[in-house]
Amino acid sequence: MKTGTDMATRNAVTIVEEYFAAPIRSLRDWVSPFAEQVAEARRAGPLTSAGLDALVEPHALTMLGLGAVPVYGAGFIAAIDLLADAHSHLAWWQGEDRRQLVLAAQSVNKENIDYSALEWFRVPMATGEPHVAGPYVDYLCSDDYTMTIAVPAAVDGERIGVAGLDLLVASVERELTPRLAGLGSEVTLTNSVGRVVVSTDPRCAPGDSVRGSRLADLPRVACAGVTLDVIVGGV
Repeated sequence: MKTGTDMATRNAVTIVEEYFAAPIRSLRDWVSPFAEQVAEARRAGPLTSAGLDALVEPHALTMLGLGAVPVYGAGFIAAIDLLADAHSHLAWWQGEDRRQLVLAAQSVNKENIDYSALEWFRVPMATGEPHVAGPYVDYLCSDDYTMTIAVPAAVDGERIGVAGLDLLVASVERELTPRLAGLGSEVTLTNSVGRVVVSTDPRCAPGDSVRGSRLADLPRVACAGVTLDVIVGGV
């Protein structure tokens, strides 16, 4: 790579890392005290979905007010069979009115919802590390093109679920594109499977695959702390 491209790549990676570091840090900050609250509640008796909601709500509303990134939704997704009265449960608040999501209105049977195989839940539960998933169409919550940041929570070594927040891809584009465009090179941000998240190249749209494209043979530089890569060039 040329020196100018090297510098643009380093700067692009820094922009991406700093952008996602703030929400990850904020989720980490509430996971530990929240897990302690869950442990205390379980010692007092069976943990129910209503009990979990009460614990999650203040944390979720704090995330919705996070100024570092445009958070659309936030909350906690319980491990399967964690609760006494539900097989699965999303304690989730979203939108401008910050209302709690009621999945029963979107499905025939709320208890049949199985999110255990979805990337934003499966990966952090398996690795114990924060994870950035997307872009994908979020049929459970926003019905929009979304990225989810999730951080696992544990009590005495048992992973009890993930704390998460949603960013609408359109909002991420509005915030990141001008910053990346100022680097003087075409910059494309992709997820781990080569799907475009944001690009300063008008020929690339979120969700496009770089496989088989002019970008496929260019270096993909990993961003620390998130499963995202930066590609510079491709004009």
